[in-house]
This record gives sequence, C-alpha cells and structure tokens, in this order.
Amino acid sequence: MTEDQVELRRNDAEGCYEVHVGNQRVGLATFQDLGYAVDLPHTEVHPSMNGRGLGGQLVRFALDDVRAMGRKVIPSCPFVATFIKRHPEYADLV
Repeated sequence: MTEDQVELRRNDAEGCYEVHVGNQRVGLATFQDLGYAVDLPHTEVHPSMNGRGLGGQLVRFALDDVRAMGRKVIPSCPFVATFIKRHPEYADLV
C-alpha cells in the first residue's frame, strides 16, 4: 500500500493555505493579509487525517510563505501560536 502524495498550496482566491492528499483538500489555514502582517486566524485538518502531521506541515508552509513575503505573522489561531512556541525558528515572525 502506497501513501498518497501530500501537496501544499496557497489559495489567494479563498484566502487560505491548503493541504491536499491525493486529489482531495483535507485541511486549510485561513489568512488575512493586512499589508504589514498576515493574520492566521483558523487552522483545521479533517479528523480522518489526524495524527499524520499534516497540520504542522500546513502551518510550516504558511509561515515560510509569510517569511518569504517579508511580513510578520499574527498567530490568532491557537494551533499556529502553539506551533510557533514549539518551533522557535519562527519566533521572529511574531
């Protein structure tokens, strides 16, 4: 049995970062670009995908994208805030 491929995307039209497994979107992290910073207010992964680390991959992808834009992040989502606390390499974005 082979593992479905994980793909991470930024969807500007819907204002979210997405994680896809195979051809299905299984999670998202919403964002609001405030100009000086990007607010990340909500993150979710479908319960059937829990335990696979997809939420962490998604947040890391979003934070790396915010860093590439030269912006700061507002971690309004508790999952994002906890991720940053556990990964101090992202603390400079707050």
